Amino acid sequence: MKIIMLGAPGAGKGTQAKLIAEKYQIPHISTGDIFRANIKEGTDLGMEAKEYMDKGQLVPDELTVRILLDRVSKDDCKRGYVLDGFPRTIPQAEVLDNEVAKLGDKIDFAIDVDVPDENIIRRMSGRRCCPKCGATYHIEHIPPKKEGVCDVCGSELIIRDDDKPETVKSRLDVYHKQTQPLIDHYSKLNILRTVDGTQDMQDVFDAIVKHLEA
Repeated sequence: MKIIMLGAPGAGKGTQAKLIAEKYQIPHISTGDIFRANIKEGTDLGMEAKEYMDKGQLVPDELTVRILLDRVSKDDCKRGYVLDGFPRTIPQAEVLDNEVAKLGDKIDFAIDVDVPDENIIRRMSGRRCCPKCGATYHIEHIPPKKEGVCDVCGSELIIRDDDKPETVKSRLDVYHKQTQPLIDHYSKLNILRTVDGTQDMQDVFDAIVKHLEA
């Protein structure tokens, strides 16, 4: 079972990818993790990617796909895998489709965890973290006992730059421009399955499992 996870930043697709991987005993593959692993191990692909990253440039699609295909060729991926964070654009999706087809294979499902922008902005801008001990909170879902103060060490909580409403909105704009077209792409291939990501985490997972086992 080969699955691609789609969804805006903060939609919870990473959490769902981990749950799917756990249930079906298949690897959860994040492109960020693969890059880091290849660089740490000093592989040829990793060193090639590092050259771009050190210059602050994006790793080209063709190299990203090569690194990804190297990962999915490993024995632990024989029964399938969950891709999280790739593809992000139509050109990436087309390269992936072509390369997987060359191996006589195909992607089985693209799962879109759908959450309206306003929910994501509220969800992410409610996060708070402790700069001293790293404890994390949410003003609605996991509030500290005393407002603005860490339960663990008593430090003043902060909102990370990534979680500020204006930053979240900017990231969502990029997502809609680049990644939203993937939804149409996978819909045409008849492998898109959409779930309501505003539900509780377990309900979202149950909905995904229904699609995978239908």
